[in-house]
Amino acid sequence: MSRASDATLRGIDDFVTAFLGYEKKATNIIGAADGEPDAVLANTYAGFIWMLLEADGATRMASRYLKRAEAAAGSANERERMILKQLERWIAGDIPAVQAIGDEIVARYPRDLLSVKLHQYFSFNRGDAKNMLRIARAAEAHNLENPYLHGMLAFGYEQMHDLETAEREARLALKLKTKEPWAQHALAHVMLGTGRVAEGVEFLDEASRTWVDLNSFMYTHNWWHKALFHISQGDNAAVFDAYDNHVWGIEPDLPQDQVGAVSLLARMEVAGMDVGNRWEDVADRMKGRAHDTTLPFLTLQYLYGLARAERAEAVELMQAIEDRAARSADWDRVVWREVALPAAKGVVGHARGDYAATVKWLSVANPRMTEIGGSHAQRDLFGQLLLDAHLKLGNWAIARQMLEMRRIWDPDGVPVNAALKLVNERLGAAA
Repeated sequence: MSRASDATLRGIDDFVTAFLGYEKKATNIIGAADGEPDAVLANTYAGFIWMLLEADGATRMASRYLKRAEAAAGSANERERMILKQLERWIAGDIPAVQAIGDEIVARYPRDLLSVKLHQYFSFNRGDAKNMLRIARAAEAHNLENPYLHGMLAFGYEQMHDLETAEREARLALKLKTKEPWAQHALAHVMLGTGRVAEGVEFLDEASRTWVDLNSFMYTHNWWHKALFHISQGDNAAVFDAYDNHVWGIEPDLPQDQVGAVSLLARMEVAGMDVGNRWEDVADRMKGRAHDTTLPFLTLQYLYGLARAERAEAVELMQAIEDRAARSADWDRVVWREVALPAAKGVVGHARGDYAATVKWLSVANPRMTEIGGSHAQRDLFGQLLLDAHLKLGNWAIARQMLEMRRIWDPDGVPVNAALKLVNERLGAAA
């Protein structure tokens, strides 16, 4: 690095290791940057952490640190200048440029795993699993003993449906470092996708002992995965325990915590659980999302939660989505117009009990939902809403086909088999 005091170095180390390990101490970079305004890398990374909030207003705060870093950039080295340029392009909304610079950084400095992770983050938000895996493999030969790299590889392989390799990489990461929450997360995905539900519960029970000092996203999200296994088992008490004590209420103003709660509540209702007034609390925290179109994956879930709680902000957010679909930059206009907009109409329909609208619009959007970002497991929410709408409308033949497909990877799922029993009874009566 070009310049940094010992205190600033500690802040940078905290940010890098915590970004890779999903720990709370990542925010220490803010104090480090404020303590040394002419430290280029510290101030650039402070801008990063604001942008990673994925919320309205983040660019304004990040821009303060960008200006500091740019003012001190005369003494910056090559890598720092590239990372600084990434922040500038990120704030400008030019994600393809951010990733192009990231490719160059990883090619020149393959042990900069923060840059590898950041590159994966952008690919994940664009539904580009192939690129997630590619960038991790580009750094693989230089980081063979690094657990974080193997965790990144594991999730990349899982999203590419190579579950055997994904499991091997995840277990290697955990052999190198027991507390590697991203590798634990990747392995949970593998177990979910292969119907190993009881094993998944047992694995996450053991892994949860290491979820100390994690940021709220990683803590709540791994508990969210555990809740999915409990839904499959029909263990409603365990699902409510996970939601009430571990998924919701940790950092309820943060985007990922909010969408995790929305996603889990929706799944609970689809599985037949009465969630009481839990929608109200989540909607109260999402009042400020009425114009938030930062990422389509997040926006659609804000919309569902607000509509499900019958909040006026849902109408405002629907309008914001329509506006975004009309004015987005070339690189993301298609996903907003052709995927997010019809999906938004579908989820609002479901939240309001207009199941015909759900079927009409989610049938259009769901084949392309990969493009909005998120993981297979997260995007499955929209598949479940579509299936539930078909069931509510009595479209038994279509529902049976969808349920039989779900049984391939959830053969013993209690909600799946209960719904299939109902469908078969109705089809038998019709015959």
